[in-house]
Amino acid sequence: MNAATPILSFKEKLSYGFGDLASVLYWQTFMLYFTYFYTDVFIIPASVAATMFLVSRLFDGINDPIMGMIADRTKTRWGKFRPYLLWLCVPFAVSGVLVFTTPGFGETGKIIWAYSTFILIMLLYTAINIPYTSLLGVISPNSQDRTSVSSIKFIFAFAAGIIVSATLLPMTKALGGGNDPKGWQLTFVVYGIAAVIFFLIAFKGTRERVLPPKSQKPSIKKDIQALLTNKPWLILLATTITFILFVAIRSSVTAHYFKYFIGEQAVKLPFTENHVYSFETLVSAYNTIGQLASLLGVIVILAVSKILGKKKTFIVFFIIAIVSTMALFFLTAEHLGLIYFLQITGSMTGGPLSVLLWAMYADTADYDEWKHGRRATGLIFSASTMSQKFGWAIGAYIALSLMAGIGFEPNVEQSPDSIKGIHLLFSLIPAMIGIVSLLIYLAYPLSERKVELMTAELEIRRKESE
Repeated sequence: MNAATPILSFKEKLSYGFGDLASVLYWQTFMLYFTYFYTDVFIIPASVAATMFLVSRLFDGINDPIMGMIADRTKTRWGKFRPYLLWLCVPFAVSGVLVFTTPGFGETGKIIWAYSTFILIMLLYTAINIPYTSLLGVISPNSQDRTSVSSIKFIFAFAAGIIVSATLLPMTKALGGGNDPKGWQLTFVVYGIAAVIFFLIAFKGTRERVLPPKSQKPSIKKDIQALLTNKPWLILLATTITFILFVAIRSSVTAHYFKYFIGEQAVKLPFTENHVYSFETLVSAYNTIGQLASLLGVIVILAVSKILGKKKTFIVFFIIAIVSTMALFFLTAEHLGLIYFLQITGSMTGGPLSVLLWAMYADTADYDEWKHGRRATGLIFSASTMSQKFGWAIGAYIALSLMAGIGFEPNVEQSPDSIKGIHLLFSLIPAMIGIVSLLIYLAYPLSERKVELMTAELEIRRKESE
């Protein structure tokens, strides 16, 4: 089979996508509602939650490369990466119920519970998601195939985001019957059952096709040396950390922004009378619109990247996303329509950037094999996932620390300084970080032509080694 020829069936691409449908039920909750859950439902101080996020996620991020190296060295009849979807789906779902359980302890006991369950779910998320993500690098030797799979992966990811945005807060309210902690716990019983089913579909419906060179000897030292001299990967790593920081800071305060800055709003929709909507309804609609726009953006970005190439497409889309975020600084609660419009433009261009990032990470795995004669797919993807977690850890820490520093108190009217801080965290601060991320990315060296040449040469090498 020529590496230039796509080989994956649509059914297998869909099966792979179900893994992200499972993962993002949790990751989207982490992004949008973890800070809100801990400050306004679980009820611990924002400063404590900030430190917990930073310590736990940095610790968990360090575990990512370890898990990647473990997965690279796993040998089973199912392959290196797929078996983890089978082994860990149930423990991961159970940890999700525990993390969203609010025990009847005092503040110290609750903090210990929060740290313990948070670390547990992030460890299990790493153990199941690193192999799942690494599977993208070995599901096909063809770069076009991998970009197509990456796009479907993120279609499913944004579908999960839509589910979380549209159902999480209403479901917690309905299942809790006025008891918010109970509602969150029961919601993640439902999400957990769904996640187990989705992971099992991904396990059963996919195959691993790309193996390390036969001459490659296991060596952690050589794997790490090859990774640290992989220039395209290093640039993507720095881009990903700052890109996730750009997203994470704003996402971490979205619920707070709507609760304390926007508040209840009387809105007249077409063919309806004026109706007062709660902040829960407004933020759920806002996040759902963002996920729908991101989903549409995945389709658009795939078409555009075929014309412009991945690098140029990334730059154009990122610029629009940054401008959309920056513009929010100039709007007040009375500009609700414009706020939603900017969510559409920002999400349609910023959301699908991850499609290109993960497709490019698969290209850097090819570059590593082409340049150094070694292929450590799990290490490359796990170290890349580590950068995501570092970005989220730092983003949540910055958001919560600033909120604590300006006197944020949950479930009360906020001071002018607190409102101003939340507004900045939702607009100018992430926009400035986005500019830094874009400037870093401009140095990425792998053009479409370079990737094609590497793919062709690797195919020749693999045939010669058979």
